[in-house]
Amino acid sequence: MGTLFGTDGVRGLANRELSPELAFKLGRAGAYVLREETGTRALVIGRDTRLSGDMLEGALIAGICSVGVDVLRAGVLPTPAIAYLSRTLDAGGVVISASHNAYEDNGIKFFGTNGYKLPDALEARIERLVLDETAMLPTPAGADIGRVREIPDAGERYVRFACGTGPPDLGGLRIIVDCAHGAAYEVAPQVLGRLGATVIPIFNTPDGTNINAGCGSTHPEVLQRAVVAEGADLGLAFDGDADRLIAVDERGQLVDGDHLMVICGKYMWQRGCLAKDTLVITVMSNLGLHLALRKAGIRILQTKVGDRYVLAEMLRAGCCLGGEQSGHIIFLEYNTTGDGIITALQLLKVMRETEEPLSRLAAQMERLPQLLRNVRVQDRAAVMASPVLAEAIARYEHGLNGEGRILVRPSGTEPLVRVMAEARNEAILEEVVEELVRVVRQIDRELTVVS
Repeated sequence: MGTLFGTDGVRGLANRELSPELAFKLGRAGAYVLREETGTRALVIGRDTRLSGDMLEGALIAGICSVGVDVLRAGVLPTPAIAYLSRTLDAGGVVISASHNAYEDNGIKFFGTNGYKLPDALEARIERLVLDETAMLPTPAGADIGRVREIPDAGERYVRFACGTGPPDLGGLRIIVDCAHGAAYEVAPQVLGRLGATVIPIFNTPDGTNINAGCGSTHPEVLQRAVVAEGADLGLAFDGDADRLIAVDERGQLVDGDHLMVICGKYMWQRGCLAKDTLVITVMSNLGLHLALRKAGIRILQTKVGDRYVLAEMLRAGCCLGGEQSGHIIFLEYNTTGDGIITALQLLKVMRETEEPLSRLAAQMERLPQLLRNVRVQDRAAVMASPVLAEAIARYEHGLNGEGRILVRPSGTEPLVRVMAEARNEAILEEVVEELVRVVRQIDRELTVVS
């Protein structure tokens, strides 16, 4: 990825790394590039509940309007809602959110008029324009300056759309919804309530600083206890911008993205609507998912970590379902990006039609013990290129006899090598990971001495 854009837009500490000045430049460059590439004269803009959202939205709007592009202001809405509005309004899109990060961070990501996040080439073009002090962008005057229009029913449009993707009646279901004090705090309870469920929302009072704080898909502990205490049928936890979902079954047990993909993938396959009989996942998915889908006869395509890579492979291979263990799941039949609310509705559809509790559906996949260690190194690329490391990985994988899996990969953002392994035997698992960590550290020391 580039200097500014990572795997999910531009992200950083608000008012420092992601300053209003940078937001203004991103607005100018992004609007200009989208108009040049797609002919659009408007961008839909939405955000999550972070304190810095107002500041960055103002700067972005100024930048967009300064190149003669209009702004359609949607307010606080999930990222997938902006993707939906972009494609239905034939406009570009821009979201201000740092997803599951703490409130001090924020981010900016763009969507095309087709509702997809921008490809690498367009992000690189925007980045060049932002960083090039000599770049000349248009500065229209008079009636050619962009103007701002509100979309007063933006939330209602998305709610109606989402309701049409799920089961028609959720009557009798008792659902606890952890809104993460984030972008779904209004629309998620509205969708489920409109379909007839009894909804108990928690963490749904954002104050600008409490987004993701001890709640949401990355901190579901309170939700787990609440589901059991309330005797609920299930719990649903979104992240800050609601493009992810983690569920909790009626016993208070976590149902992560791997479980959700197995549940929905097998259901779709059995009904002949899993395109290519294939699911797209990342290298971080648990071996238990592989075993469960292999047993069912479902093919798997695997990508590196990041929903943009999952989506690219889905489009290339003509698949309709893919996602990540983190709960970022893409149902291409309904939306062009991961959508936590759509994922929840597809899960509820399976529960309704099979009349099975979530615990029994989740039991279709046995989650194998997994251990991850991060090793700080001087040169992650050089460590990863070492034949000594490759030989050690091959040796230990052979020793697992098909009952485990090893994944060693460099961090995309930090000077770390991540050592992960899965195995049925936890004692062997710890031994394998510790030995590979030792090998990585030894290689790093030797490379440091040589340099």
